[in-house]
Amino acid sequence: MTGPRLGFFSRLLEEAPAADRYRFALEQIAQAEESGFASAWVAQHHFGEHEGGLPSPFVLLAAAAERTTRIGLGTAVLTLPIDDPVRAAEDAAVLDRLSDGRVQLGVASGGTPSSFAAFGQDAARRREIFADHFAVLLDALEGRGIRGTASRMYPDGGDLARRLWQATFSVDGGRRAGERGDGLMLSRTQPRPEGAADAPLHTVQLPIIEAHRDALPDGAPARVLASRTAVVVDPENRTRVLELAQDGLRRLAETMFGLDADRLGIDELVRITDTHIGTVDEVVATLAADAAISAATDVSFQVHSVAAPHELTLRSLELLATEVAPRLGYATGADAASSLRTAHHPLVPATEGAS
Repeated sequence: MTGPRLGFFSRLLEEAPAADRYRFALEQIAQAEESGFASAWVAQHHFGEHEGGLPSPFVLLAAAAERTTRIGLGTAVLTLPIDDPVRAAEDAAVLDRLSDGRVQLGVASGGTPSSFAAFGQDAARRREIFADHFAVLLDALEGRGIRGTASRMYPDGGDLARRLWQATFSVDGGRRAGERGDGLMLSRTQPRPEGAADAPLHTVQLPIIEAHRDALPDGAPARVLASRTAVVVDPENRTRVLELAQDGLRRLAETMFGLDADRLGIDELVRITDTHIGTVDEVVATLAADAAISAATDVSFQVHSVAAPHELTLRSLELLATEVAPRLGYATGADAASSLRTAHHPLVPATEGAS
């Protein structure tokens, strides 16, 4: 494999009823597999259609498992502090059996504090709760049993504990994920250091990747997933997609960087938000300049924050796999999907989770 494996990240944000959103997501995952993507990832968000619209990722991924045969199926991420870790382990194990071992289990402490109260949890303690729930999850998956009981999980966790990923924004979080041999998940919404709001995304994420790789146990393969926004269109749709992008990229620039985005043109918005958008040639050029992708083992693409309709998303997936990926050396097809499934690490004792 010469470059990162190609992945798809669905956020289920199209302006449509819930049933249509889920249908679109399943069609997009099926299209991704047909086009040669190695993995498909879904985010978990509660209580709102404007943030992600998917409180139950295992349910959607089970439906995706019935429609696909090869593509990896991942959570990006499961908000572990507000999930019951035993139920999360059980759901992941059932999904893994249904999908013939295709689950990739991404977890994090959570980035939406407003969701915690409904689950009886204090958002201010989310890192502490994450560490506790992570330990319970590992005990269940690795066969040590359910804390305080004589119970054992059925079905057992198999080697799911060796397919865990931790999401983080920090160098310390990258190091902690590496110490356990877990995969590292990096977001396209990475915060920037104070005074450097327009710093390129890769300059902030490369030190996290380096800390993660340096901390890996002997024999543990590097697993680094970089999430990015990319919408690839045929030339006749370039003007349309840039128009569709403006409102979402303005909101992103305002919320992430506190900028007065009304003063910014579309080219500046695209640059500041690290969005890869346009024709095949344009997207190839901007992705080639992202050094964090070059240092990653996997890259997943979503259309959000661009309000791309379903048909443009399907076409973008096709162009990413058939036109963009070959020019950049990204790994696609059955071999790439298989290599993701077998990228295991030696089991090591549990440590505190990422922050």
